[in-house]
Amino acid sequence: MKYFLKIFAVLFLTSIQFFEAQQVVKKDTLSGTPLSIMMDQKVSDLLSEVEDKCATTIGNNTNYSGPDYSNNTPRTTTPKISVPDRELTNAEICRKNPRIMGYKIQLAVVKSNEEAREVGMFFRRRFPNMKVEIDASLRPNYKVMAGSYFTKQSAAADLSRIKQYFKSAMAIQYRVFCVEAK
Repeated sequence: MKYFLKIFAVLFLTSIQFFEAQQVVKKDTLSGTPLSIMMDQKVSDLLSEVEDKCATTIGNNTNYSGPDYSNNTPRTTTPKISVPDRELTNAEICRKNPRIMGYKIQLAVVKSNEEAREVGMFFRRRFPNMKVEIDASLRPNYKVMAGSYFTKQSAAADLSRIKQYFKSAMAIQYRVFCVEAK
């Protein structure tokens, strides 16, 4: 019986080599560059079928005033994804989304709301032109954060000044309002 199990295990392990995934080359939807993916051909066919179903249908009527179900010959087109030729400026990004992922300077993490307020007041006395925010999402701990920045590099100057008073201060990634960020 042991001999039979050994033969079965060897045959099973050698047969696995024949059932490996195939390399499928797809085109990237944003830039059109070729993208190589290792997957089974059946999975590739299913993905292609789902992608084809995602195409939008547009009727032949140019004066579209609502749903028109009388036209039974819809024309399908893939949705157009526009990729800018250059990097967007901060103002262009802010027009599209007023709240983005940026950076704040974390001053301290404390155990109570009273401690967080004390740290905030201490900070405001030293830096009156910077906004302080208390984040209670880590309860029972509270994060005390200051400033709003687009990048870590833009936070570096203020961080070096703040580290004179708060040795553990650091720039962390956090959501910021574009109009407040520098």
